[in-house]
Amino acid sequence: MDKVYIPQLLQQPAKTLKLEIDTSFPELNTLTPVRGEVTVTHQGTYLEVQAVAETIVTLTCHRCLQSYNHRVSLAPQELIWLEADPDPTALPLEREVGVDELVETLPPNGYFYPATWLYEQVCLALPQRQVCDANCPGIAVPEVGEAGDSKPVDSRWSALSQLQRQLQSPDP
Repeated sequence: MDKVYIPQLLQQPAKTLKLEIDTSFPELNTLTPVRGEVTVTHQGTYLEVQAVAETIVTLTCHRCLQSYNHRVSLAPQELIWLEADPDPTALPLEREVGVDELVETLPPNGYFYPATWLYEQVCLALPQRQVCDANCPGIAVPEVGEAGDSKPVDSRWSALSQLQRQLQSPDP
């Protein structure tokens, strides 16, 4: 997916550019490429960006640590304001930022990168709580034997269990 020179959008019919998407992102473990369409419309002082896309990603369950596939379908919309970059020397070192200022901006004579924008949208659409199944039991931990047979569950704990036995036994 190529970058889009923002002033060239004004030359497009209805100031709109439609891009067919069929790509993979190396940073994202997907089973299928991201397929869909991104529409960029120049509205004078802002860009209106919309997309319809879907893919299947491979995630790791947070409970049992097994890999599973998850279908991601998204239809994001975003307004990106066109604003000239301010002179960094004219900005104060510290300033308070209001909620109204938390918007995306691009220079009016700059470029829009649809691949980067779509990658960010797919990442935002991923579930925060990644669970392979609602009834996922989690990691299977073997039961520890009776009180007299206290074998460590994991061999990495053997040094700790040896120390515990030394502390429990009376000193000669």
